[in-house]
Amino acid sequence: MIGSFDIPPLKDTADTLRRCGETFCGFFAEGRLVGAISYRREGGVLDIHRLVVNTDHFRKGIARALVEHVEKNAATVDRIVVSTGTKNGPARHLYRSLGFEETREAEVAAGLRITFFKNPYPPATSRGFRQW
Repeated sequence: MIGSFDIPPLKDTADTLRRCGETFCGFFAEGRLVGAISYRREGGVLDIHRLVVNTDHFRKGIARALVEHVEKNAATVDRIVVSTGTKNGPARHLYRSLGFEETREAEVAAGLRITFFKNPYPPATSRGFRQW
């Protein structure tokens, strides 16, 4: 979708995920993991690093629920930041609909542009999640 398969998260292994220093939350449907989000907190900033949903579960509100869960449980955070491929229209639409504002765009590799967003910490609602 974004025009590149050469982004570091696509090359992660179970071991690199365990060592990445991010907090992960999963969304489960019928006992199966169907979506996940990860983030890091530094000072008053929460940086969302990954947001993934199984393709069989697209357009079911899972990505929105994951972001809202992180927002709701991000105590003492001044703002939340996230980035996505500029060509990833659904992700850009999701972040805008959640109140995120585009802050800048950058070319990070030949032909690969990333759009950066920020959102002042807004409380949100949460559904059933497990954190690991």
